[in-house]
Amino acid sequence: MAPAAAQLADRLGLRFRDLRLLSQALVHSSYTNERPEAGEPNERLEFLGDAVLALIVSESLWQRHPGEDEGSLTTRRAAIVSTVALAGIAERLGLGSYLLLGQGARQAGERTRQSVLAGTFEAVTGAIYLEFGLEETRRWLHSVAAPELDESRTLSSLKPAKGVLQEISYARSGKAPRYQLIAQAGPDHARHYEVEVMIGGQALGRGTGRNRREAETAAAIEALARLEEEP
Repeated sequence: MAPAAAQLADRLGLRFRDLRLLSQALVHSSYTNERPEAGEPNERLEFLGDAVLALIVSESLWQRHPGEDEGSLTTRRAAIVSTVALAGIAERLGLGSYLLLGQGARQAGERTRQSVLAGTFEAVTGAIYLEFGLEETRRWLHSVAAPELDESRTLSSLKPAKGVLQEISYARSGKAPRYQLIAQAGPDHARHYEVEVMIGGQALGRGTGRNRREAETAAAIEALARLEEEP
């Protein structure tokens, strides 16, 4: 584990005194399920990193958008800390290539799954916070997430995908979209859900996520992209 963590630390431009936390951030639960001797997976660090990200992103948005109210800032934060956005940052950093996965998870393509990448980024953030503290973590996050933090999209474009799709569905059929659970897999602590969304009996999109809400959001995003292609 240490060589991968050392390589990642170099890539991130961070000098860890102790690489054990960063090593742990790269251990997926599927790996420890197959190799209990590998120690603790990255889920606790993921939990911590989620909170650290929420704090730093909230602070940054509060400073960058002084004229916006709580609801607007919440919408912007949700877009930045979403599974899709965090997975995009993780992909830019190449985190998937350092992640330790069990054999079954590797074969299932978990290394490129958005929910796994997002969780890994959160875990790495948690490890950086514990090693360097809040100020250094803030500096690092502002650097790696600069495109997301600097983006000045209108609030209408950041409106939650499920809300936009619901408006379209009522306009088309007079009813709300119907989200149907297609599949769920994985142990209780690391479930993956697949959901299909339908409008007026027509299947328009599918999505996956760490919970049903994330999967429904991903399905709504795919449905909106499909609707945009229609004449």
